[in-house]
Amino acid sequence: MSKPVRETTRLTLAGGIPGYLEPSHALPLVSFTLALRSGAAHEPEDRGGVARLTARMFRRGAAGMTSREIEEAVDALGGEIAVDVGGSTMAFHGTVIRRNLDPFVDLVTRLLGSPTFDETELGRLRRESLAELAEVRDNDRSLAQIAFRRALFAGHPFSRGSSGTISSIPKLGVGDLREFYAKHWVRGNAVLGFSGDLDESLATSVGNKLLAALPEGPRVADDLAEPTVKTGRHLIFVDKPDRTQTQIIIGSLGTSAHDEDHVPLAVANAIFGGTFTSRLMREIRSKRGWSYGASARLSVDRRRQSFSMWTFPAATDAAACIAVEVDLLDKWVTAGITPKELGFVKKYLGRSYAFDIDTASKRLHQALDVDLLGLPADYYSNYVSHVEAVTREGANAAVAKRISLTDQLYVVVGTAADLLPAIQASIPNLESTEVVPFDRD
Repeated sequence: MSKPVRETTRLTLAGGIPGYLEPSHALPLVSFTLALRSGAAHEPEDRGGVARLTARMFRRGAAGMTSREIEEAVDALGGEIAVDVGGSTMAFHGTVIRRNLDPFVDLVTRLLGSPTFDETELGRLRRESLAELAEVRDNDRSLAQIAFRRALFAGHPFSRGSSGTISSIPKLGVGDLREFYAKHWVRGNAVLGFSGDLDESLATSVGNKLLAALPEGPRVADDLAEPTVKTGRHLIFVDKPDRTQTQIIIGSLGTSAHDEDHVPLAVANAIFGGTFTSRLMREIRSKRGWSYGASARLSVDRRRQSFSMWTFPAATDAAACIAVEVDLLDKWVTAGITPKELGFVKKYLGRSYAFDIDTASKRLHQALDVDLLGLPADYYSNYVSHVEAVTREGANAAVAKRISLTDQLYVVVGTAADLLPAIQASIPNLESTEVVPFDRD
Protein backbone atom coordinates (compact mmCIF):
# COMPACT_ATOMS: atom_id res chain seq x y z
CA MET A 1 0.00 0.00 0.00
CA SER A 2 1.36 3.45 -0.89
CA LYS A 3 2.29 5.82 1.89
CA PRO A 4 0.58 9.23 2.02
CA VAL A 5 2.58 12.15 0.71
CA ARG A 6 4.06 14.31 3.46
CA GLU A 7 1.68 17.09 4.44
CA THR A 8 2.52 20.72 3.60
CA THR A 9 3.29 22.77 6.73
CA ARG A 10 0.27 24.77 7.84
CA LEU A 11 0.85 28.27 9.19
CA THR A 12 -1.50 30.33 11.33
CA LEU A 13 -1.17 33.96 10.36
CA ALA A 14 -2.58 37.11 11.93
CA GLY A 15 -6.33 36.98 12.36
CA GLY A 16 -6.36 33.22 11.87
CA ILE A 17 -5.73 33.51 8.11
CA PRO A 18 -4.34 30.21 6.80
CA GLY A 19 -0.90 29.94 5.27
CA TYR A 20 1.08 27.04 3.79
CA LEU A 21 4.80 26.41 3.51
CA GLU A 22 6.86 24.08 1.30
CA PRO A 23 10.53 24.82 2.04
CA SER A 24 13.28 23.97 -0.44
CA HIS A 25 16.86 25.17 0.01
CA ALA A 26 18.20 23.89 -3.29
CA LEU A 27 18.21 27.42 -4.75
CA PRO A 28 18.30 30.85 -3.06
CA LEU A 29 14.80 31.73 -4.26
CA VAL A 30 11.60 32.51 -2.40
CA SER A 31 8.15 32.34 -3.97
CA PHE A 32 4.83 33.33 -2.46
CA THR A 33 1.20 33.40 -3.50
CA LEU A 34 -1.49 35.57 -2.02
CA ALA A 35 -4.70 33.92 -3.16
CA LEU A 36 -8.33 35.01 -2.82
CA ARG A 37 -11.40 32.86 -2.33
CA SER A 38 -13.33 34.56 -5.13
CA GLY A 39 -12.85 35.24 -8.83
CA ALA A 40 -14.55 36.05 -12.11
CA ALA A 41 -17.66 34.10 -11.15
CA HIS A 42 -18.20 36.65 -8.36
CA GLU A 43 -18.20 39.70 -10.64
CA PRO A 44 -21.39 41.74 -11.07
CA GLU A 45 -23.13 40.25 -14.10
CA ASP A 46 -22.83 43.47 -16.11
CA ARG A 47 -19.16 44.05 -15.22
CA GLY A 48 -17.40 41.20 -17.00
CA GLY A 49 -13.62 41.46 -16.77
CA VAL A 50 -13.50 43.69 -13.68
CA ALA A 51 -11.70 41.05 -11.58
CA ARG A 52 -8.89 40.65 -14.12
CA LEU A 53 -8.51 44.38 -14.76
CA THR A 54 -8.38 45.05 -11.02
CA ALA A 55 -5.61 42.49 -10.53
CA ARG A 56 -3.61 43.70 -13.53
CA MET A 57 -3.72 47.29 -12.28
CA PHE A 58 -1.54 46.45 -9.25
CA ARG A 59 1.60 46.86 -11.34
CA ARG A 60 0.26 49.97 -13.12
CA GLY A 61 0.76 52.39 -10.22
CA ALA A 62 0.87 52.37 -6.43
CA ALA A 63 1.67 54.77 -3.57
CA GLY A 64 3.47 57.35 -5.66
CA MET A 65 5.12 54.87 -8.03
CA THR A 66 4.39 54.85 -11.76
CA SER A 67 4.06 51.65 -13.75
CA ARG A 68 7.56 52.16 -15.17
CA GLU A 69 9.05 52.66 -11.72
CA ILE A 70 7.36 49.50 -10.50
CA GLU A 71 8.78 47.43 -13.37
CA GLU A 72 12.25 48.87 -12.84
CA ALA A 73 12.10 48.13 -9.11
CA VAL A 74 11.02 44.53 -9.70
CA ASP A 75 13.85 44.00 -12.20
CA ALA A 76 16.45 45.62 -9.94
CA LEU A 77 15.54 43.22 -7.13
CA GLY A 78 15.76 40.15 -9.36
CA GLY A 79 12.09 39.46 -8.88
CA GLU A 80 9.01 38.47 -10.83
CA ILE A 81 5.37 39.27 -10.18
CA ALA A 82 2.25 37.93 -11.85
CA VAL A 83 -1.48 37.74 -11.31
CA ASP A 84 -4.07 35.21 -12.43
CA VAL A 85 -7.84 35.23 -12.24
CA GLY A 86 -10.00 32.14 -12.54
CA GLY A 87 -13.65 31.46 -11.98
CA SER A 88 -13.49 30.79 -8.23
CA THR A 89 -10.09 32.20 -7.24
CA MET A 90 -7.59 34.97 -7.88
CA ALA A 91 -3.93 35.20 -6.95
CA PHE A 92 -0.91 37.50 -6.80
CA HIS A 93 2.41 35.63 -7.25
CA GLY A 94 5.88 36.85 -6.39
CA THR A 95 9.33 35.29 -6.75
CA VAL A 96 12.65 36.85 -5.76
CA ILE A 97 16.22 35.93 -4.88
CA ARG A 98 16.51 35.30 -1.16
CA ARG A 99 18.84 38.20 -0.29
CA ASN A 100 16.34 40.73 -1.68
CA LEU A 101 13.27 39.30 0.02
CA ASP A 102 12.74 42.17 2.48
CA PRO A 103 12.75 45.05 -0.06
CA PHE A 104 10.73 42.93 -2.48
CA VAL A 105 8.05 42.30 0.14
CA ASP A 106 8.02 46.02 0.93
CA LEU A 107 7.40 46.72 -2.74
CA VAL A 108 4.61 44.15 -2.99
CA THR A 109 2.86 45.54 0.08
CA ARG A 110 2.77 48.92 -1.66
CA LEU A 111 1.26 47.37 -4.78
CA LEU A 112 -1.37 45.38 -2.90
CA GLY A 113 -2.18 47.95 -0.25
CA SER A 114 -2.06 51.25 -2.13
CA PRO A 115 -2.98 50.76 -5.80
CA THR A 116 -3.68 54.09 -7.47
CA PHE A 117 -6.07 52.82 -10.16
CA ASP A 118 -4.94 55.65 -12.38
CA GLU A 119 -7.45 56.61 -15.06
CA THR A 120 -4.81 56.95 -17.79
CA GLU A 121 -3.32 53.56 -16.99
CA LEU A 122 -6.77 52.00 -16.93
CA GLY A 123 -7.42 53.44 -20.39
CA ARG A 124 -4.28 51.76 -21.69
CA LEU A 125 -5.24 48.48 -20.02
CA ARG A 126 -8.74 48.60 -21.50
CA ARG A 127 -7.25 49.03 -24.98
CA GLU A 128 -4.84 46.13 -24.39
CA SER A 129 -7.67 43.94 -23.12
CA LEU A 130 -9.81 44.72 -26.16
CA ALA A 131 -6.91 43.87 -28.46
CA GLU A 132 -6.44 40.56 -26.65
CA LEU A 133 -10.13 39.75 -27.04
CA ALA A 134 -9.90 40.52 -30.76
CA GLU A 135 -6.91 38.19 -31.07
CA VAL A 136 -8.92 35.35 -29.55
CA ARG A 137 -11.04 35.34 -32.69
CA ASP A 138 -7.99 34.09 -34.59
CA ASN A 139 -7.63 31.11 -32.24
CA ASP A 140 -10.17 28.44 -33.16
CA ARG A 141 -9.51 26.33 -30.07
CA SER A 142 -10.18 29.30 -27.80
CA LEU A 143 -13.39 30.02 -29.71
CA ALA A 144 -14.53 26.44 -29.13
CA GLN A 145 -13.70 26.58 -25.42
CA ILE A 146 -15.55 29.88 -24.97
CA ALA A 147 -18.62 28.62 -26.81
CA PHE A 148 -18.62 25.36 -24.84
CA ARG A 149 -18.37 27.14 -21.49
CA ARG A 150 -21.08 29.67 -22.36
CA ALA A 151 -23.52 27.04 -23.55
CA LEU A 152 -22.85 24.37 -20.91
CA PHE A 153 -23.11 26.82 -18.01
CA ALA A 154 -25.71 29.14 -19.52
CA GLY A 155 -27.28 31.23 -16.79
CA HIS A 156 -24.56 30.30 -14.27
CA PRO A 157 -21.54 32.45 -13.30
CA PHE A 158 -19.22 29.71 -14.61
CA SER A 159 -20.36 30.70 -18.11
CA ARG A 160 -18.33 33.90 -17.87
CA GLY A 161 -14.64 34.03 -18.72
CA SER A 162 -12.19 36.16 -16.78
CA SER A 163 -11.31 38.36 -19.78
CA GLY A 164 -14.73 40.02 -20.08
CA THR A 165 -16.18 40.87 -23.46
CA ILE A 166 -15.69 43.53 -26.11
CA SER A 167 -18.89 45.21 -24.92
CA SER A 168 -18.17 44.97 -21.16
CA ILE A 169 -14.56 46.17 -21.03
CA PRO A 170 -15.20 49.77 -22.24
CA LYS A 171 -17.83 50.21 -19.51
CA LEU A 172 -15.41 49.51 -16.66
CA GLY A 173 -14.24 52.61 -14.85
CA VAL A 174 -11.98 53.35 -11.91
CA GLY A 175 -14.97 53.24 -9.59
CA ASP A 176 -15.80 49.67 -10.63
CA LEU A 177 -12.24 48.54 -9.94
CA ARG A 178 -12.10 50.26 -6.57
CA GLU A 179 -15.40 48.70 -5.57
CA PHE A 180 -14.25 45.21 -6.58
CA TYR A 181 -10.92 45.69 -4.81
CA ALA A 182 -12.60 46.86 -1.61
CA LYS A 183 -14.82 43.78 -1.45
CA HIS A 184 -12.47 41.02 -2.59
CA TRP A 185 -8.84 42.02 -1.92
CA VAL A 186 -9.31 41.95 1.85
CA ARG A 187 -7.67 40.01 4.67
CA GLY A 188 -10.56 37.74 5.48
CA ASN A 189 -10.73 36.54 1.88
CA ALA A 190 -7.04 35.61 1.63
CA VAL A 191 -4.98 32.44 1.78
CA LEU A 192 -1.17 32.59 1.57
CA GLY A 193 1.41 30.10 0.36
CA PHE A 194 5.23 30.08 0.46
CA SER A 195 7.84 27.88 -1.14
CA GLY A 196 11.59 27.96 -1.51
CA ASP A 197 14.45 29.12 0.67
CA LEU A 198 12.68 30.11 3.88
CA ASP A 199 11.58 28.57 7.17
CA GLU A 200 8.36 28.67 9.14
CA SER A 201 9.34 31.74 11.16
CA LEU A 202 10.26 33.81 8.11
CA ALA A 203 7.19 32.67 6.16
CA THR A 204 4.94 33.72 9.04
CA SER A 205 6.62 37.12 9.25
CA VAL A 206 6.31 37.75 5.51
CA GLY A 207 2.73 36.51 5.48
CA ASN A 208 1.71 38.89 8.23
CA LYS A 209 3.33 41.81 6.38
CA LEU A 210 1.41 40.99 3.23
CA LEU A 211 -1.85 40.64 5.13
CA ALA A 212 -1.31 43.93 6.93
CA ALA A 213 -1.17 45.68 3.55
CA LEU A 214 -4.68 44.54 2.64
CA PRO A 215 -7.78 46.35 3.83
CA GLU A 216 -9.82 44.81 6.62
CA GLY A 217 -12.75 42.82 5.33
CA PRO A 218 -14.58 39.49 5.61
CA ARG A 219 -14.35 36.38 3.50
CA VAL A 220 -16.53 36.60 0.40
CA ALA A 221 -19.62 34.40 0.73
CA ASP A 222 -19.41 31.05 -1.03
CA ASP A 223 -22.86 31.38 -2.58
CA LEU A 224 -22.37 29.96 -6.09
CA ALA A 225 -25.18 27.61 -7.00
CA GLU A 226 -24.55 24.16 -8.41
CA PRO A 227 -24.78 24.27 -12.21
CA THR A 228 -27.49 22.32 -13.99
CA VAL A 229 -27.44 20.80 -17.44
CA LYS A 230 -29.81 21.41 -20.35
CA THR A 231 -31.52 18.18 -21.30
CA GLY A 232 -31.11 16.66 -24.74
CA ARG A 233 -28.40 16.87 -27.40
CA HIS A 234 -27.58 20.33 -28.67
CA LEU A 235 -25.19 21.67 -31.28
CA ILE A 236 -23.45 25.04 -31.20
CA PHE A 237 -21.80 25.72 -34.55
CA VAL A 238 -19.31 28.61 -34.46
CA ASP A 239 -19.30 29.77 -38.05
CA LYS A 240 -15.93 30.95 -39.35
CA PRO A 241 -15.19 31.42 -43.06
CA ASP A 242 -12.66 29.41 -45.04
CA ARG A 243 -11.75 26.82 -42.40
CA THR A 244 -9.98 23.69 -43.62
CA GLN A 245 -9.73 22.35 -40.06
CA THR A 246 -12.30 22.15 -37.27
CA GLN A 247 -12.28 22.27 -33.51
CA ILE A 248 -14.73 19.91 -31.80
CA ILE A 249 -15.69 19.75 -28.12
CA ILE A 250 -18.30 17.27 -26.89
CA GLY A 251 -19.37 17.04 -23.28
CA SER A 252 -21.69 17.68 -20.39
CA LEU A 253 -21.48 18.09 -16.64
CA GLY A 254 -18.95 15.78 -15.03
CA THR A 255 -17.79 15.42 -11.47
CA SER A 256 -17.42 17.03 -8.08
CA ALA A 257 -14.40 16.29 -5.90
CA HIS A 258 -16.82 15.31 -3.15
CA ASP A 259 -18.61 12.64 -5.19
CA GLU A 260 -18.04 9.22 -3.66
CA ASP A 261 -17.12 7.98 -7.14
CA HIS A 262 -14.89 10.94 -8.09
CA VAL A 263 -11.60 9.01 -8.21
CA PRO A 264 -13.08 5.93 -9.94
CA LEU A 265 -14.51 8.25 -12.60
CA ALA A 266 -11.16 10.01 -13.01
CA VAL A 267 -9.39 6.68 -13.44
CA ALA A 268 -11.93 5.54 -16.02
CA ASN A 269 -11.57 8.85 -17.84
CA ALA A 270 -7.80 8.36 -18.05
CA ILE A 271 -8.49 5.09 -19.85
CA PHE A 272 -10.98 6.73 -22.18
CA GLY A 273 -9.07 9.88 -23.08
CA GLY A 274 -6.42 10.83 -20.56
CA THR A 275 -3.24 9.19 -21.84
CA PHE A 276 -1.34 8.89 -25.09
CA THR A 277 -2.58 5.29 -25.41
CA SER A 278 -6.20 6.04 -24.48
CA ARG A 279 -9.16 4.81 -26.48
CA LEU A 280 -9.72 8.21 -28.05
CA MET A 281 -6.10 8.53 -29.15
CA ARG A 282 -6.01 5.02 -30.60
CA GLU A 283 -9.23 5.35 -32.56
CA ILE A 284 -9.03 8.98 -33.69
CA ARG A 285 -5.31 9.51 -34.20
CA SER A 286 -3.52 6.16 -34.45
CA LYS A 287 -6.04 4.17 -36.50
CA ARG A 288 -7.62 6.91 -38.61
CA GLY A 289 -5.18 9.81 -38.54
CA TRP A 290 -7.98 12.33 -38.26
CA SER A 291 -6.65 14.49 -35.43
CA TYR A 292 -3.14 14.88 -34.07
CA GLY A 293 -4.59 14.97 -30.57
CA ALA A 294 -7.70 13.50 -28.97
CA SER A 295 -8.42 13.74 -25.27
CA ALA A 296 -11.09 13.69 -22.58
CA ARG A 297 -10.98 15.85 -19.48
CA LEU A 298 -12.73 16.14 -16.13
CA SER A 299 -12.41 19.63 -14.68
CA VAL A 300 -12.52 20.33 -10.93
CA ASP A 301 -13.67 23.50 -9.21
CA ARG A 302 -15.62 24.54 -6.13
CA ARG A 303 -18.80 23.38 -7.85
CA ARG A 304 -19.45 20.59 -10.33
CA GLN A 305 -17.54 21.14 -13.52
CA SER A 306 -17.48 19.70 -17.02
CA PHE A 307 -16.61 16.48 -18.77
CA SER A 308 -15.36 17.17 -22.28
CA MET A 309 -13.79 15.46 -25.30
CA TRP A 310 -11.60 17.46 -27.67
CA THR A 311 -10.48 16.74 -31.25
CA PHE A 312 -9.43 18.92 -34.19
CA PRO A 313 -9.85 17.02 -37.46
CA ALA A 314 -9.75 18.35 -41.00
CA ALA A 315 -13.08 19.74 -42.14
CA THR A 316 -13.53 16.80 -44.51
CA ASP A 317 -13.24 14.36 -41.58
CA ALA A 318 -15.23 16.29 -38.97
CA ALA A 319 -18.60 14.55 -39.32
CA ALA A 320 -17.04 11.08 -39.40
CA CYS A 321 -14.92 11.98 -36.38
CA ILE A 322 -17.97 13.01 -34.38
CA ALA A 323 -19.74 9.79 -35.31
CA VAL A 324 -16.81 7.72 -34.02
CA GLU A 325 -16.61 9.78 -30.83
CA VAL A 326 -20.34 9.25 -30.20
CA ASP A 327 -19.86 5.51 -30.66
CA LEU A 328 -16.80 5.40 -28.38
CA LEU A 329 -18.64 7.31 -25.69
CA ASP A 330 -21.63 4.99 -25.90
CA LYS A 331 -19.43 1.89 -25.56
CA TRP A 332 -17.51 3.42 -22.65
CA VAL A 333 -20.70 4.19 -20.73
CA THR A 334 -22.58 0.99 -21.51
CA ALA A 335 -19.76 -1.60 -21.55
CA GLY A 336 -17.24 0.07 -19.25
CA ILE A 337 -13.51 -0.57 -19.02
CA THR A 338 -11.61 -3.83 -19.08
CA PRO A 339 -9.44 -5.37 -16.33
CA LYS A 340 -6.36 -4.99 -18.56
CA GLU A 341 -7.05 -1.29 -19.12
CA LEU A 342 -7.56 -0.72 -15.41
CA GLY A 343 -4.35 -2.48 -14.45
CA PHE A 344 -2.32 -0.44 -16.93
CA VAL A 345 -3.75 2.96 -16.04
CA LYS A 346 -3.47 2.44 -12.28
CA LYS A 347 0.24 1.77 -12.68
CA TYR A 348 0.60 4.73 -15.03
CA LEU A 349 -1.21 7.16 -12.72
CA GLY A 350 0.65 5.94 -9.65
CA ARG A 351 4.07 6.25 -11.23
CA SER A 352 3.47 9.52 -13.07
CA TYR A 353 2.17 11.21 -9.92
CA ALA A 354 5.80 11.74 -8.91
CA PHE A 355 5.96 14.47 -11.56
CA ASP A 356 3.03 16.28 -9.89
CA ILE A 357 4.92 16.69 -6.61
CA ASP A 358 8.56 16.94 -7.71
CA THR A 359 8.97 20.62 -6.80
CA ALA A 360 8.10 22.62 -3.71
CA SER A 361 5.97 24.95 -5.84
CA LYS A 362 3.82 22.10 -7.15
CA ARG A 363 3.28 20.70 -3.67
CA LEU A 364 2.39 24.14 -2.35
CA HIS A 365 -0.22 24.77 -5.02
CA GLN A 366 -1.85 21.44 -4.26
CA ALA A 367 -2.29 22.58 -0.65
CA LEU A 368 -3.67 25.92 -1.82
CA ASP A 369 -6.14 24.19 -4.14
CA VAL A 370 -7.43 22.01 -1.30
CA ASP A 371 -8.10 25.08 0.81
CA LEU A 372 -9.37 27.46 -1.87
CA LEU A 373 -11.60 24.99 -3.69
CA GLY A 374 -12.77 23.11 -0.62
CA LEU A 375 -11.38 19.78 -1.84
CA PRO A 376 -11.26 16.77 0.49
CA ALA A 377 -8.31 17.11 2.87
CA ASP A 378 -6.52 14.06 1.45
CA TYR A 379 -7.38 14.80 -2.18
CA TYR A 380 -3.70 14.96 -3.11
CA SER A 381 -1.89 13.51 -0.10
CA ASN A 382 -3.59 10.11 -0.52
CA TYR A 383 -4.06 10.32 -4.29
CA VAL A 384 -2.04 7.19 -5.13
CA SER A 385 -3.81 5.15 -2.46
CA HIS A 386 -7.18 6.30 -3.76
CA VAL A 387 -6.21 5.25 -7.29
CA GLU A 388 -4.94 1.86 -6.11
CA ALA A 389 -8.28 1.23 -4.39
CA VAL A 390 -10.33 1.69 -7.57
CA THR A 391 -12.06 -1.46 -8.80
CA ARG A 392 -13.37 -2.17 -12.27
CA GLU A 393 -16.89 -2.41 -10.90
CA GLY A 394 -16.57 0.94 -9.15
CA ALA A 395 -15.12 2.66 -12.20
CA ASN A 396 -17.80 1.32 -14.52
CA ALA A 397 -20.56 2.31 -12.11
CA ALA A 398 -19.13 5.83 -11.88
CA VAL A 399 -19.08 6.23 -15.66
CA ALA A 400 -22.62 4.94 -16.01
CA LYS A 401 -23.86 7.29 -13.29
CA ARG A 402 -21.99 10.49 -14.16
CA ILE A 403 -21.58 10.52 -17.95
CA SER A 404 -24.83 11.20 -19.75
CA LEU A 405 -25.59 9.70 -23.15
CA THR A 406 -28.69 11.83 -23.60
CA ASP A 407 -27.77 15.27 -22.28
CA GLN A 408 -24.82 16.37 -24.38
CA LEU A 409 -23.41 19.54 -25.86
CA TYR A 410 -21.58 19.56 -29.20
CA VAL A 411 -19.48 22.57 -30.18
CA VAL A 412 -17.89 22.81 -33.63
CA VAL A 413 -15.78 25.65 -35.02
CA GLY A 414 -15.78 25.53 -38.82
CA THR A 415 -17.47 26.86 -41.94
CA ALA A 416 -21.21 26.26 -41.64
CA ALA A 417 -21.91 26.50 -45.38
CA ASP A 418 -19.57 23.56 -45.98
CA LEU A 419 -20.23 21.35 -42.97
CA LEU A 420 -23.44 22.03 -41.07
CA PRO A 421 -25.75 19.39 -42.65
CA ALA A 422 -23.14 16.64 -42.32
CA ILE A 423 -22.36 17.59 -38.71
CA GLN A 424 -26.05 17.55 -37.82
CA ALA A 425 -26.48 14.14 -39.41
CA SER A 426 -23.57 12.72 -37.39
CA ILE A 427 -25.30 13.47 -34.06
CA PRO A 428 -28.12 11.03 -33.25
CA ASN A 429 -31.30 12.51 -31.81
CA LEU A 430 -30.07 16.08 -32.14
CA GLU A 431 -32.66 18.39 -30.58
CA SER A 432 -31.39 21.85 -31.48
CA THR A 433 -28.80 23.70 -33.55
CA GLU A 434 -27.52 27.21 -33.02
CA VAL A 435 -25.18 28.80 -35.52
CA VAL A 436 -23.22 31.72 -34.08
CA PRO A 437 -20.72 33.99 -35.85
CA PHE A 438 -17.11 33.59 -34.76
CA ASP A 439 -16.86 37.31 -34.03
CA ARG A 440 -19.87 37.59 -31.73
CA ASP A 441 -19.20 39.36 -28.46
